[in-house]
Amino acid sequence: MTWLDLIALTPFLILALGAAALLLISAWRPAGTPLVVGGIVIALAAALVAGLLPSPVVEISGLFDGGPYGRFFTILWSLTAAMVLMISHRYILERNFAAGEYVALILYAATGMGLLSAATSLIGLFLGLESFTLALYILIAFQRQSEPAAEAGLKYLVLGATATGFMTFGIGLIYTASGSFHFPEAFAAMASAGHLRPWGMLGWVMLLIAIGFKVSLVPFHFWTPDVYQGASAPVSGLLATGSKGAVMAALIGALAGGTGLLQELESLLWVLAVVTMLVGAISALPQTNLKRLLAYSSVVHMGTLLIGLICQSANGLSAAIYYLVVYSIASLGTFAVIANLSDNSHEIQQIDRLRGLGYVHPFRCGILAVLLLSLAGMPPTAGFMAKFAIFHAAIDAGYTSLALIGILASLISFHFYLRVIIALFMVDDQAPACHPGTSLEQSVLLVCLSGILVLGLFPDLLFNLIGLILP
Repeated sequence: MTWLDLIALTPFLILALGAAALLLISAWRPAGTPLVVGGIVIALAAALVAGLLPSPVVEISGLFDGGPYGRFFTILWSLTAAMVLMISHRYILERNFAAGEYVALILYAATGMGLLSAATSLIGLFLGLESFTLALYILIAFQRQSEPAAEAGLKYLVLGATATGFMTFGIGLIYTASGSFHFPEAFAAMASAGHLRPWGMLGWVMLLIAIGFKVSLVPFHFWTPDVYQGASAPVSGLLATGSKGAVMAALIGALAGGTGLLQELESLLWVLAVVTMLVGAISALPQTNLKRLLAYSSVVHMGTLLIGLICQSANGLSAAIYYLVVYSIASLGTFAVIANLSDNSHEIQQIDRLRGLGYVHPFRCGILAVLLLSLAGMPPTAGFMAKFAIFHAAIDAGYTSLALIGILASLISFHFYLRVIIALFMVDDQAPACHPGTSLEQSVLLVCLSGILVLGLFPDLLFNLIGLILP
């Protein structure tokens, strides 16, 4: 690794070294507020450096992208980490979280997500994925006195370790067949792998299974509702956005150059997308717990995102990136509302507990309603433009039946999203007042609301940027 590579890694070094510094400081000064503020400043500094400091190399040590694409997602996940810390402040103070460890783990997770999104090789993919997965193992079970949190952490650990095994074995087979870890060479070599080609294809299938675990594709999604329910709302928000988003960003970046590999796996991916969208939507219908509902909702969204990758076109990949950003904003905002309404002992998770809450807290519940409508795809929110772009790209690429099934899954999802909104505003029950929240939490809600409305009314702001960064 050269000095130029280290300069290109500056945003990641800020996150990682800043996390280490806060961890050391917390040993002498464990006060929660200064550590949280420090973590927010470090995350924002990393985002600022990623946006303003040009990378001197196109690729970092043959592992990570040093160009605009990698920097874009570094900014996105750094800002996500900052907002997660903002909504975690009260959790740290009221639930006696170890502030230094918690803040450091969030920053380490953001580092891994940024590295994964910028991965240009199988080794970079593995390093980035495991970097933030290790942090999430601990964050999910961070509430040590909570049995659901311990159960969620154990489930994520066991299934995450299984996924890691599949990924490692798959990478080994791909390298055996292609002789390279680098994506372009590994893709190209598959066409001339000779008698080793079946082993290479088996490697890609095993890698796809590992990715299916990480992003909750059916049938690898069973951990998702239990983990979302057991983890604290800020951690669930990070898991729903950065964790899954970083994996999808890595896939989009790897496929942006165009390869024939997807043609070999097209039928398998088609079935995965269809089953994921329909099973996720149908499974969400009977849910009475809001966090479990959002978990199955995320399954539907990951299946919809997969359509953009299957299209194998510039429009499909651009639509996938737009969808990924919009979904991340809306999903994080939704979990931010749950955190904002929580008190020092519990979160409002049961939908029945939301009955009439919109009359008591119209501002926060109104934001929740808008975010849920965006997740459903209601105009003029950004969620509508995201789904329109994905389905339009699918029809242009000749996947009309896949687009129609995606539209059907979106229509089904309207039912369970509207059920929450009806519970908030369209009943006579008067709910008890919740915690008033803090200014940090309200700021996150306003940022997410503004992002959903602005990108819905002016989608070209993001689409034009995507056109500049897409490899």
